[in-house]
Amino acid sequence: MTEIIIVKSQEEAGKIYARCTADLIRRKPDCVLGLATGSSPLAAYQALADLVHKEGIDVSQVRGFALDEYAGLDPAHPQSYRSTINRTVVEPLGLDPAKVQVPNGNLDTIKDAGRVYDQAIEDAGGVDLQILGIGTDGHIGFNEPGSSLASGTRIKTLTEQTRIDNARFFDNDMDQVPTHCITQGIGTILKARQLVLLAFGAGKAEAVAESVEGGISSFCPASALQMHPHATVIVDEAAASRLRNRDYYKWAYANKPDWQSI
Repeated sequence: MTEIIIVKSQEEAGKIYARCTADLIRRKPDCVLGLATGSSPLAAYQALADLVHKEGIDVSQVRGFALDEYAGLDPAHPQSYRSTINRTVVEPLGLDPAKVQVPNGNLDTIKDAGRVYDQAIEDAGGVDLQILGIGTDGHIGFNEPGSSLASGTRIKTLTEQTRIDNARFFDNDMDQVPTHCITQGIGTILKARQLVLLAFGAGKAEAVAESVEGGISSFCPASALQMHPHATVIVDEAAASRLRNRDYYKWAYANKPDWQSI
């Protein structure tokens, strides 16, 4: 069963992710991190940056692969995921930019970009730890409802709801939000050795409940995490509000052995 951790704040969730990731980097200095954008991972990245600097952790060999990118958006655009990853992960942690890859959304080459990206992940030895957010419709990456649970990296058309949700990053101007993207597929994501999904706020409660306690279905892409051998979902009280077994999840985490990490 997927481990569910209910926390009081995004900062608490971030510290859990940061400790796990920092320990991974110490064990495997050239580890491969799967990187997500959006608001959910920000506290986690900040907590990891704080640990890296506080404990003097060498991140010079760490590699990274972003989940997705908008199609046709200039990589230099401030809301491209290349720019976002640089701003929120690469610079705060002090990673080598050359070791962090983002899917290529260039329209001239996008036809083959998915295959190329999946091969690059495989050539790197696979992702060791993938951080994920979740959309209000249950999407992970840009795998919208109806996405194949075995899919590889590919071009997808964004739903109107996703475009509405992301308009806040584009001055609330829907006309600026791209319609297409290139995203790691659910099958690609599930190949990562460990998954950590973060979700906060009442607006994510239905998607979290469907993902964790509902059936496995392409209707809710994040439900595929139930099939992963090492997945952890960290949510605040609001995002956990519709979980039927939340009391058990709290009890299980409170009684977790000190030696057992996520």
